[in-house]
Amino acid sequence: MSLCTLSPAVAAARAAGRPVVALESTIITHGMPWPQNLDIARRIEATVRENGAEPATIAVIDGTLHVGLEDGQIEALAQARGVAKLSRADLAVCMAEGRTGATTVAATMIAAAMAGIAVFATGGIGGVHRGAETSFDVSADLQELSQTPVTVVAAGAKAILDLPKTLEVLETLGVPVIAYGQDMLPAFWSRSAGLRAPLRMDEAAAIARAHAMRGRLGLPGGQLVANPIPEAAEIPRAEMTPVISRAMQDAIDHGIHGKDLTPYLLQRIFELTEGRSLDANVALVLNNAALGARIATELVALPAS
Repeated sequence: MSLCTLSPAVAAARAAGRPVVALESTIITHGMPWPQNLDIARRIEATVRENGAEPATIAVIDGTLHVGLEDGQIEALAQARGVAKLSRADLAVCMAEGRTGATTVAATMIAAAMAGIAVFATGGIGGVHRGAETSFDVSADLQELSQTPVTVVAAGAKAILDLPKTLEVLETLGVPVIAYGQDMLPAFWSRSAGLRAPLRMDEAAAIARAHAMRGRLGLPGGQLVANPIPEAAEIPRAEMTPVISRAMQDAIDHGIHGKDLTPYLLQRIFELTEGRSLDANVALVLNNAALGARIATELVALPAS
């Protein structure tokens, strides 16, 4: 019995050897309000298709792990209430209890690898939270990148995190961090985090070859491709830094922590930037979907080894 159900479109693409790009579902259930979440989910899938690949949005629905959703399923998920937010720790429990859950970066990577999908496009990954030296709050995404063989295309780690510590942990875990088209690590809403990236690649084909070589070497884990937000859509780091600091202080004042912290900070930053952060978020996700499709296309074109 298969543990995941492929949509007809994803199954057909896999059978034909066509490129497929995995997509998470928390952006639908936890990232944006209705009906904007439905519109953005459709736009992300359309962007993947426009760049030559088949999108596979991943979610658990009534206990079944779906790799690829029909449009009606996406619409239902966009309006659903009480949807769990799934990472490695709670994916199996949600399925065993027959519940519905949206996948984070870690859970999406797990499902993608199970389905034989090598590329996943998202907004930003989780990482080391500020103050982690006392809270030990470190996202499961980092460990997942070190053990699950999926190339993840993101606009870096979310800028609300401790980016230098996040980069250090990724280095310790042996995760390749590849800046696309520039030397500096991007910082989600901003094109630069003020940190030099360990690696740089300028072509999707080069990233695909590196992914394939890791497999040939038997190295566990995937790659993080840090794709900077389009210049026209960015909010510069100098402008975002005080906004993030204000949102962090507000979270402390209101006792917000744990799994509630990230959604609170993103909402507060949305308010403080008068919506500009959400516009930037949409632009970077679409940009990542396009690059993810190009990498997936190059990957399936590589000669079998």
